Amino acid sequence: MIENIVKTDTYNDIAVIGAGAWGTALAAAAARAGRRVRLWARESEVVQSIKAFHENTLFLPGIKLPAGIEPTADVTAAVRADALLLAAPAQHLRSTLELVVPLLTDRPPLFTCAKGIEHRTAKLMTEVLADFVTKDQIGILSGPAFARDVVNNLPTAVTIAGSIAAAQRLQASLSHAGFRPYASDDVTGVALGGAAKNVYAIACGIVSGMGLGESARAALLARGFAELRRLGEALGARAETLMGLSGLGDLVLTATSRTSRNYAFGIAIGKGSSPAELDARGHPLAEGVETAPALVARAKRHGVELPIAETAAAILDGSLALDEAIRRLMMRPLKDE
Repeated sequence: MIENIVKTDTYNDIAVIGAGAWGTALAAAAARAGRRVRLWARESEVVQSIKAFHENTLFLPGIKLPAGIEPTADVTAAVRADALLLAAPAQHLRSTLELVVPLLTDRPPLFTCAKGIEHRTAKLMTEVLADFVTKDQIGILSGPAFARDVVNNLPTAVTIAGSIAAAQRLQASLSHAGFRPYASDDVTGVALGGAAKNVYAIACGIVSGMGLGESARAALLARGFAELRRLGEALGARAETLMGLSGLGDLVLTATSRTSRNYAFGIAIGKGSSPAELDARGHPLAEGVETAPALVARAKRHGVELPIAETAAAILDGSLALDEAIRRLMMRPLKDE
């Protein structure tokens, strides 16, 4: 991670593609930093509510947005920007790129802001980007940040990775008193940390939902991070990246707070609900559900064993009962830490 770099060059026009809670929060951060921001939404009601009330009443009700955000339903106009922040969910990144990339008239950097692994291909988000654009255009923004904290201008720090010139330029473009980005060129580490933490957050939620205690959750959190580091080493991620904001920092936040969709989803599973039941009730999106089997598949390609992630994936697909899952993990062969 590269710190304490002063950059005066900025992306003055920023497009945020996707106006869910996270996309809206990033648009607010960019606007507070003095950038011109176009926020593209599929939902006409989002465009209208931001125009009329400076509020995303669908995804962030009750929170006033700063001036300087231009909502639009015209994606062609939206992408005419110096840099694009892609705030589509992980499993929709590819379709978003299929929509956006043909409309680009220049070669701006594209920073994915999704945290996940593509279910079908087991590709990291930055690897999905690589199917559409050149290496110097690929970037990612990730870290321990909840949308409501960011949009309410509470102190938040994230990591931006890409070519170091692009990462530092976006860092300068988004930085203000309430939002502190750090720059990195380790796109693999940032992408992997943001994706895997969702799976381990669900696992920690399951432990809490089953009433197994804080000690069990702490052990699972620590051993889950050890799994993440093993896979990171196999993929070429840097250890210091995984120890930073977008790895350990995001894992701790997501695996301990009920505000986290993935942790809350795991709690519900631990109390006996099934993923199908939660989906039928309109439970908020938990990216870790789709990421879990993709994470396991990716690890197997590299010969890396992920016992906790494998167990979580088996619970989520219904092939392993909760009690049997605990027995399986506790009865694994003894080993040195």
